[in-house]
Amino acid sequence: TWRRERWTTPDQDFVDVDFCESATATLPRPLLVLFHGLEGSSGSHYAQAFADWAHHNGCDIAVPHFRGCSGTLNLAPRAYHSGDHEEVHHLLVKFKQRVDAQKRPGLLAAGVSLGGNALMRWAGEQGQAAQKVVQAIASICSPLDLTASGKAIGEGFNRQVYTRMFLRTMKPKALQKLAQHPGLFKREALLAARTLYDFDNVFTAPLHGFKSTEDYWARASAKPHLHTIRIPA
Repeated sequence: TWRRERWTTPDQDFVDVDFCESATATLPRPLLVLFHGLEGSSGSHYAQAFADWAHHNGCDIAVPHFRGCSGTLNLAPRAYHSGDHEEVHHLLVKFKQRVDAQKRPGLLAAGVSLGGNALMRWAGEQGQAAQKVVQAIASICSPLDLTASGKAIGEGFNRQVYTRMFLRTMKPKALQKLAQHPGLFKREALLAARTLYDFDNVFTAPLHGFKSTEDYWARASAKPHLHTIRIPA
């Protein structure tokens, strides 16, 4: 059973955070923060599996939704992207404040797919300072090299299955964003996108300060920053 909170972001937007906590625990439990993957949510099968594991292993769990993934369109022109370490930082700091106030024994974080890359990107960016926020992190099935992963998902079986699946939800949400902020991008170009490369070139890259898909994939990848991580990962 999930309990939802809505948190205000520094730019006056919001993120929805779902908590799954023990109703019978007599002592404070560690908190595991799970960052979901592309178009994921607390309803994703892996989030449900993590919540079940946490329930049976003495943990509470929280799933912060990247903007636009909680079922409600966010307010700002921006959405979310694979290297969104600023958003990860804002969220983890808030979780750390909550954990300290509740005298919980620890804060851990994991990320699946896109969420795992963003989490590792954050840890690389923070270096030593990450130790003040979380005890350890884990990245599961994550595209740490976005260029290689983007190429792989745009070809053959992956393109037929995964690319189609993602674009089926990403395009309508992008069009909602265009209706919310007219002139944000060219509608015709978005509708013509057939790969994640095309979609990122029209939507993700320009909306989040990148020059192109190539620039986005290069700068958002966690792989070049893994050597600067200073927490168990």
